[in-house]
Amino acid sequence: MGEAIGQVLLYGVAVALGPFPIIGVVLMLGTPRARTNGPALLLGFILGLSLVGTVVLLVSGGAGPGEQGQPATWVSALYLTVGALLLWTAVKQWRGRPRGDEEPAMPGWMARVDSFTPPKAAGLGTALGALNPKNLLLVVAAAATIARTDTSAGAQAAALAVFVAIGALGTATPVVLYFALKERSQPFLDALKRWMERNNAAIVSVICLLVAAKLVGDAVSDLSA
Repeated sequence: MGEAIGQVLLYGVAVALGPFPIIGVVLMLGTPRARTNGPALLLGFILGLSLVGTVVLLVSGGAGPGEQGQPATWVSALYLTVGALLLWTAVKQWRGRPRGDEEPAMPGWMARVDSFTPPKAAGLGTALGALNPKNLLLVVAAAATIARTDTSAGAQAAALAVFVAIGALGTATPVVLYFALKERSQPFLDALKRWMERNNAAIVSVICLLVAAKLVGDAVSDLSA
């Protein structure tokens, strides 16, 4: 189990640093339903990560290393595919980053958060965890990495739980600060939201580039072994 956990730490940190879930939960914490909508979005985000990871593990069917101890070919092929898609995402985000005083483009749902109910906030969190392209690719890569290890189903489930817990840290931190500091947390949360909005493209580009380099490097190493 230790091997599987060690392999997914990078992916968990990459998910945790994703700007949109953090911006989303900060916006929720500034609405009249902050005490319910903030935790609801967080729980939905955790559910989204868990669902995608579980599906990948089930589809993989425990296809771990081959008889020679080498990773299964499908894992290397998946690494190359996900790595290429992340590299494309990195380039696209970097080229679309705001320049000068240009305002960054934000999703339309951010202007409607005041009207969100807890179920809708949870649904948004699930979408941010399971359907956001960057997170989807990262979760697939993490679950495939877990699947390639020669561990039991229980150990793989535990490794996935650790990945989800790490991935949710970024979104959970504003919620914890809100309940711990109450109104005193608002200036910090507002500043965090503005910084994330302004630097969203650069953050996503760097994350995707680093993970893409690891995935492609691992795939090439595995295929040449």
